[in-house]
Amino acid sequence: MFEQAFAAANLPGAVGMIVDREGVRHSSVLGVTDIDSKTPMAEDTQFQIASMTKALATVAAMQLVEAGRLALDAPIGDVLPELADPQVLTGFGGDGKPQTRPAARPITLRHLLTHTAGFGYFFIHPELLQYFAAVGMPVPGSIAGISTPLLFDPGDRWEYSVSIDWAGLAVEAVTGSKLGDYMAEHVFAPLGMTGTGFYDALPEGAAKVHVRDESGALKVQPMFLGGGEYHNAGGGLVGTAPDYARFVRAMLRGGELDGQRILSAETVAEMGRNQVAPLRAGFMGSAMPHLAQPYDTLPDQHTGWGLGFLINPETGPDGRSPGSLAWAGIFNSYYWIDPAKGVGGVMMSQLSPFGDKGALDCFGALERMAYG
Repeated sequence: MFEQAFAAANLPGAVGMIVDREGVRHSSVLGVTDIDSKTPMAEDTQFQIASMTKALATVAAMQLVEAGRLALDAPIGDVLPELADPQVLTGFGGDGKPQTRPAARPITLRHLLTHTAGFGYFFIHPELLQYFAAVGMPVPGSIAGISTPLLFDPGDRWEYSVSIDWAGLAVEAVTGSKLGDYMAEHVFAPLGMTGTGFYDALPEGAAKVHVRDESGALKVQPMFLGGGEYHNAGGGLVGTAPDYARFVRAMLRGGELDGQRILSAETVAEMGRNQVAPLRAGFMGSAMPHLAQPYDTLPDQHTGWGLGFLINPETGPDGRSPGSLAWAGIFNSYYWIDPAKGVGGVMMSQLSPFGDKGALDCFGALERMAYG
């Protein structure tokens, strides 16, 4: 099923894995790392996992909540002074300059981890493109790029955003370590994730991002989300499908894998609880459709959001149980975690823009295989 979907999808390459609490049920390795070298894809090929970074960074933040070094509901400005006086964007003056007002309430770590802090993404929200046009476009990978006014008061809405980047900076603030160093010691090493980390450049042999030209033919498009001024907790990791599959298994097992515990079972359960009701989470518009098309994982469901994950309240069309956890990366990589059935899956590819129908069909085939 996965191979047939891949053949119809016009993807350069993909790795798909199905896992349960005990191990790997299935692995498919298809295609090439890039269409120029035609290097065969390998199971341990590295990918830019982009926003699949967010769940791993949330684990790091929740470890510090467990340790009492961060608090979910305290003002995050106590840890990050840059967020101590948040301003909400209200519009633009006749001179084009942004106009703001003080936020109605402080931002908390819970707001950051649930995308309810008020932040946005410039590729999703056109008002942030307008904001940067007025104040100047930031250098890619700079903290200035996430230092924007809020789009709404904290807690009032769900909007996909740079908020996990700030959560990563909070981890750095209380540990005194670079985010990648902390995660390497406390997340990756315990889980045996040997091919995952923050890099200053795309590693040798990693899969390359592709786009389709006007004829539909694939071509390599140099794009790299890492490097820059800080370790981007929202999307900067490079990793492998087997590594991410180990993380999925750890979450299925309540925070433990191979005798190594990264979180308590109670914390994992809280991460899987809908934190944003009655708000609906999951829909993303687009201000830059060549990078990310409008996307809604389950448009017919009132999806929620936990601490790091999308949550479906009803059975998914490809089989996942109610209460499953999921999200994706902008280069068409996807995962889901089904605690009720004890199964999950990971699919990695490197294609832009996000939300590609062929890639989604491959991911759907993988999920149907898991429940078939």
